[in-house]
Amino acid sequence: MLIIKNCNLITMAGIYKEHYDVAIEEGKFARIEKNLTPAPGDQVVDAGGKLVTPGFIEPHCHLGMLSSAGEDGNEKTDPIHPELRAIDAIDFHSETFTQALHAGVTTLAVGPGSSNLMGGTFVFIKSAGETLKERIIREEGALKMALGENPRLNYSRRNQTPTTRMGSAALMRQTLYRAKEYREKWLAHQEKLERGEESTFHFDLAMHSLMRAFDGMLVKIHAHQANDILTAIRIAEEFGLNLSIEHCTEGWMMTDTLKEAGAHYILGPTIGGKSKLEVQNKRYDAPALLEQAGIEFTLTTDSHVIPMEGFLPQVAILIANGLSEETAYRCVTIYAAKALDLGDELGSIEPGKTADLVVWAVDPFETGGKPETVVINGKIVYQRTEAGEETIC
Repeated sequence: MLIIKNCNLITMAGIYKEHYDVAIEEGKFARIEKNLTPAPGDQVVDAGGKLVTPGFIEPHCHLGMLSSAGEDGNEKTDPIHPELRAIDAIDFHSETFTQALHAGVTTLAVGPGSSNLMGGTFVFIKSAGETLKERIIREEGALKMALGENPRLNYSRRNQTPTTRMGSAALMRQTLYRAKEYREKWLAHQEKLERGEESTFHFDLAMHSLMRAFDGMLVKIHAHQANDILTAIRIAEEFGLNLSIEHCTEGWMMTDTLKEAGAHYILGPTIGGKSKLEVQNKRYDAPALLEQAGIEFTLTTDSHVIPMEGFLPQVAILIANGLSEETAYRCVTIYAAKALDLGDELGSIEPGKTADLVVWAVDPFETGGKPETVVINGKIVYQRTEAGEETIC
């Protein structure tokens, strides 16, 4: 058993900056109590009254896929590629995962970029672990789609659909109808086989991947502008999709619509320039405005757009612009877990949940925020001594 003593604990489950001990067993949180007594053989970490939080979660990034070594995040040969898988492209030894550890980020959703209307699937992974198998939470956790400037501009250069927002929406709908019809034929084929009847079926890898959208698989749709957000909501309602709006830059302009739609909302990246037309209405107080409207949301660096070193500073800037500290912690823990449909497994310190935890040497949203100890799946994967020496497991 691993026991973290003397925590100034934030659990995201009813305890906020109170002094508790945390016991971890077989990779899960076991007990959260005051004055736990270690048994012989227990591993003990003394937090010394420092802040202890759930491991932070990055719900949308491209770590290990986009780098100076090559572009592996966008298959720019056709706008429809739902069969692609981020797990097949990621460099799991990329130093960006170490940078994530330095930010206290223990879970990441890593996926394709937004050059295509349908770009493939996200993998949900831990930032560290002894083996790749140990790090993977879900090989395919969500489908990636995109609206707005990126797919339109990419294929306009080739005089290929989509060249307009109308074309993007039409092709996305047409492809979803194909996948829906494919799924119906697949289910009928399976039923015949179960009855012992002969049946043939033409397998289509792209449609086989996409049809999972009709079984509740999370669908992440890249949308910055208000009109693209509305299109994503319309399409999701038309097909009954489990929708997450990625970036949601102009969401602050339409809070009533967001509340009514009830989708997942991932805001960001917020800091940085306004390099594209569709982010001209980006503003630092957008998260505060959504909080005031009673909308649950989470935050993204879209790394590499903001490097992982910017994960903590981005949140600090948003707090300085009106986002409450408690909601900020929720955004990078339990709200992020729920946005990935992982809320029953991650995002809070509760008995039975996976034990991802950070002891902070300096509180995360203060200048110089940094972890002292990081625990993933119940194991210590990162430690920093008072002298600044690091051990990464």
